[in-house]
Amino acid sequence: MAGGGEIDDIHETATATTAAPLLEKVYWEGCPGCAAEKRKEENPGIPYLQFFRIWIIILVSCLPITFIYPFLYFMIRDLHVAKTVEDIGFYGGFVGASYMLGRALTSTVWGMVADRIGRKPVILFGIFSTVVFNTLFGLSTHYWMAITTRFFVGSLNGLLGPIRAYTIEICRDEHQAIGMSLDSTAWAMGLIIGSVIGGYLAQPAEKYPELFPDNSLFQSLQLCCSYKLHMVPGVSVMVYQTFIYPYIERILGPINTSRVATVSIVTCTYILQNNSVTQDQRGTANGLATTIMSFFKAFAPAGAGIVFSWAQKRQHAFFFPGDQMVFFMLFVVEFIGLVWTFKPFLAMPEQFSSKSSS
Repeated sequence: MAGGGEIDDIHETATATTAAPLLEKVYWEGCPGCAAEKRKEENPGIPYLQFFRIWIIILVSCLPITFIYPFLYFMIRDLHVAKTVEDIGFYGGFVGASYMLGRALTSTVWGMVADRIGRKPVILFGIFSTVVFNTLFGLSTHYWMAITTRFFVGSLNGLLGPIRAYTIEICRDEHQAIGMSLDSTAWAMGLIIGSVIGGYLAQPAEKYPELFPDNSLFQSLQLCCSYKLHMVPGVSVMVYQTFIYPYIERILGPINTSRVATVSIVTCTYILQNNSVTQDQRGTANGLATTIMSFFKAFAPAGAGIVFSWAQKRQHAFFFPGDQMVFFMLFVVEFIGLVWTFKPFLAMPEQFSSKSSS
C-alpha cells in the first residue's frame, strides 16, 4: 500500500510538472499583440493614461463634425447659394452630409489597412488630414469648395475604427465598458467645445474689430455665431457615460441597457461588435460598422435639410404642419431602432455570452 501511495504521489507530481508549462502564456518578442497582452497581465488596473490619450484622439476626430452646426445656416446664407430663406436648410444639409459620405466610402478600407500595417499609422494620418482639410474648409469662399473640403475631411480621416479596436486591445475584459464609453464622452465634449469654437470664434472682424480690421482675411471667412444648444446634450451624455453607464452595464448587460436608454446604445454596440470577431479582424469590423453608420449620418443631414425646407412651406397643413412633421419622422425612425434591439435582430455572440455567465 505504501508503494502504491508513493507511485500515486510521483504520478501527480509528474502530471503537475508537465501541465504547468501549458498554463503559462508565451509572449513573443516584437509582437505588438503580445506586448499588449503582457501589459494587461502585469497591470490589472484601469489604464487611465492610455484611456486619456484615446479620449483626446477621439475628441480631435469629433470636433470637425460638431463645430460647423452653430454657424452652418449663416454660412450658407452668406455664400448666396440659396435663392430663398426656405432653401437654406436644403443646401446646408448637403454640406453637413458631405463629411459622413466621405467617411462612409472609406472607413472599411481604413479598417483593413489598420489590420495590415497597424493602428498607429492610420491614426496619425487621420489626424494630419483633419488638420489640413479642416483648415481649407474654414477658408472656403464658394459652396462647392466647402462641400469638397468637408468630403476630404471625412474620407481621409479613418481613425475611428482603428481607435475603437485599439481600445479593446489595451484593456481587460472587466474594463471594456469604461473603454468603449470613451467614444461617447469624447463626442459629448466635442459637442460642447465644438459649439463654443464655432460660435465665439466666428466672424472675428465684426465681433473683435480692434484685433481684426476691415478688409482683412478674417472678414472674408463666412462664419457667424449662433446658438449653443449642442452643449446641453453634450454635458448630459458626458456625465451619463462617465459616471452612470459602467455600473448599469454590469447589472443589466449591454443588450438590456441599450433597450433602456438610447444614449447607451452606441457604447453597447461597440462592445458587441468588438467581441464578435477575432483580434486580427477588429479593425475591419469597426471600419465596416463606421462605414454603415457614416452612410446613414451622411443621408440624415441631406434628408433632414430637404424635409426641413419642405416643412417650412407647409406651415398651415392639416396633418402635422410645419416642424411637427420633422419630429414625427424622427419618432418613427427611433421606434424602428427600438424594435431592432430585440431578437432576432440583436443577439449577444456566444463568446461574449460565455464571459457574462462565468
